[in-house]
Amino acid sequence: MSRAQQPSRRTVLAAAVVAAVASGTMPAAAATASASAGPGTAVAPGRPVDYHAWTSYSDWRGGTTEGVRAVPGLRPGAEIGAAAGRTDYTDPHTGRTATWEYARWTSPVHRLAVPATEVVASWNAHTPEGTWLQVELRGTYSDGTDTPWYVMGRWAAGDQDIKRTSVDDQTDGRSTIWTDTFAVDDASTGLRLASYRLRLTLYRTPGTRLTPTVWRLGAMGSDIPDRFTVPASAPALSGELAVPRYSQEIHKGQYPQYDNGGEAWCSPTSSQMIIEYWGGRLTAEQLSWVDPSYADPQVDHAARYTYDHQYEGCGNWPFNAAYAATFDGIQAVVTRLASLTDLETLVAAGIPAITSQSFLATELTGAGYGTSGHLMTVIGFTADGDVIANDPASPSDEAVRRVYRRREFENIWLRTKRYDANGKVRSGTGGVCYLYFPARPTARQSKALAAVGVC
Repeated sequence: MSRAQQPSRRTVLAAAVVAAVASGTMPAAAATASASAGPGTAVAPGRPVDYHAWTSYSDWRGGTTEGVRAVPGLRPGAEIGAAAGRTDYTDPHTGRTATWEYARWTSPVHRLAVPATEVVASWNAHTPEGTWLQVELRGTYSDGTDTPWYVMGRWAAGDQDIKRTSVDDQTDGRSTIWTDTFAVDDASTGLRLASYRLRLTLYRTPGTRLTPTVWRLGAMGSDIPDRFTVPASAPALSGELAVPRYSQEIHKGQYPQYDNGGEAWCSPTSSQMIIEYWGGRLTAEQLSWVDPSYADPQVDHAARYTYDHQYEGCGNWPFNAAYAATFDGIQAVVTRLASLTDLETLVAAGIPAITSQSFLATELTGAGYGTSGHLMTVIGFTADGDVIANDPASPSDEAVRRVYRRREFENIWLRTKRYDANGKVRSGTGGVCYLYFPARPTARQSKALAAVGVC
C-alpha cells in the first residue's frame, strides 16, 4: 500500500484467455507488430476525460522551438539540436549547484474537449547520464485568464545528476499543483481550465553532444463529478492475462530511504509486473546495487527509480509511467477511465492496467486491509464479471492473484468521495489508471486504446 496521505496531497497517491482475448495478440506478437497509434486526442461521447499527446514527427516540428530538433523514424522524438543557453540549477535535495546547457520546446495550445478541474501530464523519454528534463504546464481558464507556468516534474531516468522531483508550493490562488496534479482550487465556482500548453526543457552537461530524447509528451484533463457511488457496468468479457506476480510486502524494511521500504511500494511493484509482461528486463549489472539476498531485486530497482524526492514516495503517477517507458518497446500514459467496461476493452486486446483506489477494509471483500491510496494491476475478469487483480499488498508472490467483487472494485476505483474510518469525507481517485503498452501497438491494441481515449 502507499504510505498514508499527507494533508496537502491528493489520494494516490499462463492463464487461459477466452475467445475475445485469444483472438487478439499477446506480448510476443506485439513486439513485432507494425501498426502504430497516431497522435491527437480521443474523447468518447459522455466521457469527462481528455487525453492528448504529441508523439509524431509533425508534432515535434510544430509548436515553438528553442534549440530542439525533431527526430524522424519509427519512434519520432525531440532532442537537443543546439543549446539555446545555459543556466544554473541548485538541486534542493543535495544542495549541489551545477551549470547546464538547455533547449526548449513549447507545444501548440491544446483546447480541452472537456474543460478540466484537474490535469496530469506524463512523458516517455530517454535521459542518458549527464542529461535530464523538466515539464511545465500553462493553462487558460474558462474566464480567459492564464495560469503561471507550473512545473509538473523534474525528471531523469537515473539519480546521479539530479534527484527527480515534484515541486511544492505552486499556486496562483485559483489552482494548485499537488505533487503531480494540477487542480482548480474550488470547482464549485464553475472555474475550469479551458486549454493548456506544455513546455519541455531538455538539459545536458555543457560542451557535450549528449541529449535527452522525448517520444511522447501529453496530459490528461478531466472533470469528474463529485460522487460517493458510481453507476454499475454490466459484465461483457471473461479471461485472464498472464502477468508476472510480485509482492511488495516481502520487501518490508529494504532500502527505507525510498519511502520506508516495501510496505509503500505498491506503485513500482505494479509497474514492474506490467513492464515484465511486455518483455522488459533488467540486467545483472543494473541490479548489482541490490543486496543479493533480496528476492525480486527488480522491485527494489523500480522503487529507487520511481522515487520522488520531494513527495518522499514512489507513488508519483507520471514518474512511474516515465520509468516504464525507459524499457525498450514500451510506452506509457497516465489517464482516467470511465468504467470496468474500459478495462474489459483493454484486457480483450491483451493490455493489462494499473488502477489507483482507496477504501476501508469492509469495502473490498477479500482484501483484508484498508488504505488511503493503493495501486494494483487488473489482469482479467471471471465468468461472473468479477475483477482478477494482481494485488501487490499480498504476503507472497504466490498470493498476489486476487479476485475482487465487480461492484465493490468499480466503486472504490471510480468514486471521487469516500468516508474514512472516522467518518470524515476524503477524496477518491476518480478512475486514475496507468496504461503501459507497446511502442508499436497492433491494430487491435490501437483500436482498444482509442476506445478508452488514448492515442
